[in-house]
Order: sequence, then structure tokens, then C-alpha cells
Amino acid sequence: MNISQAAEVTHLPAKTIRYYEDIGLISPDRGANGYRSFSDTHIHQLTFLARARALGFSVEDCRSLLALWEDRARASADVRKIAQEHLQAIETKIADLTAMRDTLSHLVQTCAGDDRPDCPILNKLSSSG
Repeated sequence: MNISQAAEVTHLPAKTIRYYEDIGLISPDRGANGYRSFSDTHIHQLTFLARARALGFSVEDCRSLLALWEDRARASADVRKIAQEHLQAIETKIADLTAMRDTLSHLVQTCAGDDRPDCPILNKLSSSG
């Protein structure tokens, strides 16, 4: 299967597939003509990577998860640790976004939004504390 076919099957752009090859996440076969050739195993790897990236795992986490997926002697605890760390990072981001939303919501509510120059939003942005 060539790269355009692999892209179609995995729903990944060819550019992303090339990037994954460049950074060593996948290693497609090469024909005598130098063209990439993707086997069913490569397609499974690419699909795995697409799903992991869709869940927000970093490229390095994907590298670790892919290695664990391919290792039939793996310990599920190793996989769980990576997922748990990622989940904690997501929860921290959610908390940060919630705090930003609450602050911005309060500022929007306190701003009259009229023709006067006084604006609590700009006052808060320009304050040092």
C-alpha cells in the first residue's frame, strides 16, 4: 500500500505519516524505486498513533505506548502509568481553564460595556496583582 492509500485508510494526512517516519515512530518498507510501502502492521501502527494522538498523548507518550503495544510481555501497569500521568495533566488543564473562565466571566459581568472609558477588564489586565 502506498502513502496516499495509507493516508486514506488511517485518516491521517500523508504529511503526518511522513513526519512519523522522520521521527522514527514507524518504518515503512521501501521498494527498489524508493517509494514507501505500508503493510497491514504499519496500518495498525498508524491507526494506533492516530487514536493516541486524538486522546492528546504527546509524541513521546505515543512512542512509549506503541512500544508497549508491540511488546507482548509488557506489564499493563506500565501502560496505566502513562495513561494516568496524561489524565492528571488533562485534569490540571481543565482546572486551569475553569479558573480562567470564571475570572473572565466575572470581568465581563462587571464591565458596563457602554461609552464610558472605565473598564474593569482593562484594569485587571493592566494591574500587577
